[in-house]
Amino acid sequence: MNLKPTILILAAGIGSRYGGLKQLDKVGPSGETIIDYSIYDAIQAGFGKVVFVIRENIEADFRAFFDEKLKGKIEVEYVFQEIHKIPEGLHYNPERKKPWGTGHAVLMAKEVIKENFAVINADDFYGREAYQTLVNYFQSDSNQATDYCMVGYELKNTLSENGYVSRGQCKSDSNHFLIDVVERTHIERQGEKVVFQDANGNLINLDENTLVSMNFWGFTPSFFTFLQEKFASFITENTDNLKAEFYIPSVVNDLIIEKRARTKVLHSNASWFGVTYQEDKAGVMQNIQNLVNSGKYPSKLW
Repeated sequence: MNLKPTILILAAGIGSRYGGLKQLDKVGPSGETIIDYSIYDAIQAGFGKVVFVIRENIEADFRAFFDEKLKGKIEVEYVFQEIHKIPEGLHYNPERKKPWGTGHAVLMAKEVIKENFAVINADDFYGREAYQTLVNYFQSDSNQATDYCMVGYELKNTLSENGYVSRGQCKSDSNHFLIDVVERTHIERQGEKVVFQDANGNLINLDENTLVSMNFWGFTPSFFTFLQEKFASFITENTDNLKAEFYIPSVVNDLIIEKRARTKVLHSNASWFGVTYQEDKAGVMQNIQNLVNSGKYPSKLW
């Protein structure tokens, strides 16, 4: 078994708010994507394999972009998130138009990941310290098979100036174990306040220092068993809800409540930035150039 952890990159999103295939948008000085920096940081921190969750119709683009440059540097695998890819014996409403979100995406990697793994978004820049923090956690001898972790960020450092975002609002206990995490959608700054929109369309204030999940999780292989169980229940209960999303935080939250797993909240001093909207790109490019100028990254990664 590969004792090095794997990095699972969620890259199957359509990018409807961005208006294109942002996963392969070049933001570095030598044409690097955010994914390139994530993989570079993961290799530096000690990850041994990268698994891309993509759609079948972008496989050729991804292979052309990554396979050659990563050869000999890290093991690479691809899995596909498609609406028809669900566990055997389950059925879905034929009117459903797209897959079921981040939890479904992770489940797609069940057959290719047998070691501890991290989950990240393709369009988020998390910073090398975050990867190192997670690897250090995995190396602890005291962890159980159902001990997971997440890297938490302050909400104010994760907002876009160009529109709303979705974040997992987190609460942790005095030992930094997660108590619960709730997916909040349509979060944005309005004047001096930060608000989110609830299921009824009401605007609710959020403290800007709230700890949020940026979908940077650390799991052991046991998580796949829980995921499959929870997805079976979810897809059955939501047959008539054509837009229902199966989120990672919802599964983690259920496992905490049921006392079947626990999740350590890891604090990172790393800078986060990302591209939700096309207008975010210029800021991301400037941030990366600043990191290159300060010597954190070479001007050409590979």
